[in-house]
Amino acid sequence: MAEVQLSTTETALENQRIGPLQLRVVALCTLIQICDAYDVNAIAVTVPSLTHAWNLPGPAFTQAFVWSSIGILVGALSAGPIGDRLGRRPLLLASVAIYGLASLLTGFVGSLPMLSDMRFFTGLGIGGAFPGAATLTGDYAPQRRRATMIMVSFTGAPLGGFLCGQAAGFLLPTLGWPSIFVLGGIVPLAMLPILWVWLPESPRFLVGKDNLSQRQTALLRELGIAPGQTGAGQVDIARGNPIRMLFGQGYALQTVLLWVIFFCSLLNLFLFAYWLPEVLHLTGMTPPEAARASSFRELGAMLAVFYLGLLIDRFGPERALAAHYAAGILFIACIALLAMPYLILVGAIFFAGMTIVGSQTGANGACGKLYPARMRASGLGWALGIGRLGGIAGPALGGYLLALGLRPPTIFLSACGFMLVAAIATALLRLRHRAERVATAKLAT
Repeated sequence: MAEVQLSTTETALENQRIGPLQLRVVALCTLIQICDAYDVNAIAVTVPSLTHAWNLPGPAFTQAFVWSSIGILVGALSAGPIGDRLGRRPLLLASVAIYGLASLLTGFVGSLPMLSDMRFFTGLGIGGAFPGAATLTGDYAPQRRRATMIMVSFTGAPLGGFLCGQAAGFLLPTLGWPSIFVLGGIVPLAMLPILWVWLPESPRFLVGKDNLSQRQTALLRELGIAPGQTGAGQVDIARGNPIRMLFGQGYALQTVLLWVIFFCSLLNLFLFAYWLPEVLHLTGMTPPEAARASSFRELGAMLAVFYLGLLIDRFGPERALAAHYAAGILFIACIALLAMPYLILVGAIFFAGMTIVGSQTGANGACGKLYPARMRASGLGWALGIGRLGGIAGPALGGYLLALGLRPPTIFLSACGFMLVAAIATALLRLRHRAERVATAKLAT
């Protein structure tokens, strides 16, 4: 793509050494992702219990699933411009506070409409935190390892989902469904003071500030930047409309393809995330058993993080990620079509999570790598936002298919087609190089 000329400051950031500062940012952003994903999955693992507690059929909870995804959509679309213009740190602190408080209050609701309202606000915070954590990690990562480090921070997402399922297995039989939401609220709220003290702002925003604290000055010096001798004009931050940038200077094709990928990928992710526990419950498992079995999807996603980011950095998303999406079709088909013993079913869920959730994590890392810093939060935030339309469609599709009376596992067969579309769109990202050459030629004339 047509890039800005790199200044000395920008070159230092793009080639920074990975040390204690960078590892601290990755660790804190990973903790945010853990809490995020826990609260995403909290509604799914509690629905099998709520169907009995409130005497409602499973498809009735489509309403809560959809409002949760709508909240994430609004949060993600708002997060990009906020993070690119006002800074990553305030975005993350506000997002964690919103979804922590909303999750805590969810434990005290007594009806489906109230549950849906609280899930909207939980989703609002989650939608802001996901792109905020990824882009701040990207700002503290060298270009050569950016996709890998973003994906490392996103290990928190599957880990949070796994912990949610395991916690539900222990808490549901004794403390009931409210305990899942209360725990999901207390932990992020307790984490806020830690983030306030230890989470730094993006160095690109600190460069443009006049009055830096001693800690901020030391941070810039650690990155090889002399405070007071550089300015905001020497770093790659947004100076125009970040949304308009996504379609200028050769980025339009890349943006559209990424939106297609994220739509299909998140449709599948939320179809499984919200409906897998209830589907397993309908096939004979108790709510705690269904929660535990479903959590192995997230464990499989963690495995993908250990190799997929490295493959994307080395071979590009066009090959590594496209093949990963294509492989998922096989494991989804097994879950949808075959009646399997418990251990084999858990294995299929593990590998389905490796390719469904793992591929989405890889798409997050690739998106953070493909966009420059000035539009990174907007690029990822809007890709996640458009993808959340798929996140809305996925749970609605699952509820509709269950209401039709289909055999519960077969509702996942529809995911195979969306995985194929995602694989094709990812492979077509190679065409962005042609758009780059055309944009560069226009700027040169």
